[in-house]
Amino acid sequence: MPQPSPRRPPLLTVTQDTLVAADFTPRTTGRTPDPRATGRAPAPRNPYRRLFAHPGTRAFTIGNLIARLPIGMFSVSSVIMIAGSRGSYALAGAVTATGLVATAAVAPWVARLVDRHGQARIALPATLLALLGSLALVLCVHYDAPAWTLFAAHAATATTPNIGGLSRARWAHLFRDAPDALHTANSFEQAADELCYLLGPVLAAFLCTRLFPEAGTLAGGILLFTGMLVFTAQRATEPPPSRRPGTRPPLRAPGMPPLLLGLLATGAVFGAMEVVTVAFADAQGHKAAAGPVLALQAAGSCAAGLFYGTLRPAGPAERRYVWCLVAMTALMALPLLAARTTGSLLALAPALLLAGMATAPTMVTAMVLVQRRTPEGRSNEGMTLAVTALLGGVACGSAIGGWAVEHLSPTAGFALPTTAAGLALATALGHRAVEGIRTDSCAPH
Repeated sequence: MPQPSPRRPPLLTVTQDTLVAADFTPRTTGRTPDPRATGRAPAPRNPYRRLFAHPGTRAFTIGNLIARLPIGMFSVSSVIMIAGSRGSYALAGAVTATGLVATAAVAPWVARLVDRHGQARIALPATLLALLGSLALVLCVHYDAPAWTLFAAHAATATTPNIGGLSRARWAHLFRDAPDALHTANSFEQAADELCYLLGPVLAAFLCTRLFPEAGTLAGGILLFTGMLVFTAQRATEPPPSRRPGTRPPLRAPGMPPLLLGLLATGAVFGAMEVVTVAFADAQGHKAAAGPVLALQAAGSCAAGLFYGTLRPAGPAERRYVWCLVAMTALMALPLLAARTTGSLLALAPALLLAGMATAPTMVTAMVLVQRRTPEGRSNEGMTLAVTALLGGVACGSAIGGWAVEHLSPTAGFALPTTAAGLALATALGHRAVEGIRTDSCAPH
């Protein structure tokens, strides 16, 4: 405990006919000192301001947002482009799933290279390779190439760097000793993801339906390359390369496999919902409205994520994760209820808005667990594994959703997101039961 400074005697001096006693001992008045007087910057009330007060964070965030917007564009663009030219949602879903599965397989390898050599040296060349695959897909669709070429071209986009993982790795590096700030950063990143899913489908649907079917994919490629240029130019906030090849891979870290399985099931929620909603809107004769309707789900998640970031997390993260999955499973039943009881796109829209409010807190808490379980020096790989598990789930959800739409009905397809959320919950509960995790409501996490 700091001790009070010893009291110094006053300084005595004389000015003409006056005796002056100057006492320089610090006074304690019980009031908070002015930060300007102490030389320290005031702590911002808004936790998000703390993030961007750090030098360089605003610059890499701008590039991150530009490069991340195509995340919400590519899948919808591919579905509209392929289904419109070939007349098959099953083919569109299968091609999209193939690209996502290939990305899930290749992205951890790209992230491992990033950890060893740095983000700037690896991410930009990998982006250029992926853009060649996107261009090949556009050409194959435009010139009516055989169906197998669509699968091959989409698989060639697998080297696309995981911009969300790269950005989260930067925040984890900058705030490795500030868990509250890292929680806010993870919430911001999840809100940024949802913002891309909010704006991306709307932009993709507009470009593909108002201009030409390939416009969404082409615009997404331009945005991805531009954003990656801006992002990788910010070297000051980049995590240093790791030269420790002996570190245990994140996939083998304790508690990581069941967490990745839960993220895989969560991704299936998103993939199935996307394809089924597009098909449902098309069946209602409002195909162009699919983007704005899907954007409402992202809007609900974005708002919930930003609010969640202002809260101080309490209790074990493992327990919070389970409760978030419970809420997501319950809310994902709302779109099924709206579609089955009304068959109206107007009724589906608010149901998607409410359903989205549980996804951001779930994802934020999952990313906290991923960061804690990732070995030191493998942050990019750990974050990429998490996001690629989501992409693998999106791929499975897209493929199963496309099958359900064609062989059952779009309305029946809305049962898939609820089922996938239930699988994620069952995985989390099963892991807790096997490991016998003890939770203490008073322990800070």
